[in-house]
Amino acid sequence: MTNMPMAFEHVDTALIDDASLPWVPFTPYSNDVHIKLLKADPVRGETITFLKAPVSMQLPRHHHSGTVIVYTVAGAWRYKEHDWVALPGSVVFETAASAHTAEAVPGHGDEVITLNITVGDLLYTDDAGQVVAIENWRTMVERYLNYCAEQGIEPRDVTSFAA
Repeated sequence: MTNMPMAFEHVDTALIDDASLPWVPFTPYSNDVHIKLLKADPVRGETITFLKAPVSMQLPRHHHSGTVIVYTVAGAWRYKEHDWVALPGSVVFETAASAHTAEAVPGHGDEVITLNITVGDLLYTDDAGQVVAIENWRTMVERYLNYCAEQGIEPRDVTSFAA
């Protein structure tokens, strides 16, 4: 038996400089809500994003195919279907197959900013529960690349494991 090092012993870490990444409008859902895509992992179907929204926002009802972890950086928000309010420092863990409608809670600043780690698809639904849009790592990357092209910004490879 040899003493060959295993690949996992040499996995390096990467620093993501969020200041170098643009806030991208979360169209077609809202021109006032913005997403900053920090990382997209096509292998696990995971994205790491910041979301910034005015206190007047309400996002469409959505269903998660995977888990979501949301850390509240600024402002306050809730799901219409729950009785809690997430304030700065709160961590919300959403199980796979959960569905809810996010809305900002007034009285806690002008905007809500959250850090989101999302696995799998977000299925946006209408009032009848029918799927009207699907978001995932691929749609997030496409939105980011399209925005960079429109704005003349040199995109970073947000899918790379090296950075």
